[in-house]
Amino acid sequence: MNSLGNVIGELCKVILPIPEEAYLGNADSSIAVCTLSSINLLKQISNSDLLNHVGIAGRLFSENKGIDSLIRYINQNKKIKTILVCGKEVWGHKAGHSLFELHKNGIDNRGRIINSTSPDPFLTVTKSEIIYFQNEITLVNLINEINFETIKKSII
Repeated sequence: MNSLGNVIGELCKVILPIPEEAYLGNADSSIAVCTLSSINLLKQISNSDLLNHVGIAGRLFSENKGIDSLIRYINQNKKIKTILVCGKEVWGHKAGHSLFELHKNGIDNRGRIINSTSPDPFLTVTKSEIIYFQNEITLVNLINEINFETIKKSII
């Protein structure tokens, strides 16, 4: 990330603090839910019985640090085999799009997600962590879906 981007990112943390939120569910589940920027949807999932059917539910705001965190999590939690990606994209960042491009294409020699249209899709995770993600995880594309019942039907 460039220095201007770092400054803007730090400024945003102060002006618009966004908590790092993830909710653990059923430790035996192989399903994770990623609600992208839809925090209300994440809260709805966390306060419902759907949490009994998924291993974790969380959000994804950025195409770099956020994806790095997601990749590290699934590499440390081998029970997760499916990630249902739903909710609204973060305007400008397109983290969901970048996640699917990473799954499909990987990264180049500079750590950039191949074919991502996000502004700063550079990752710090290792290629072996990405290969695990590509080979062992199934992504379900429900980007822009915010209807709780539709998401629930995709899981239960």
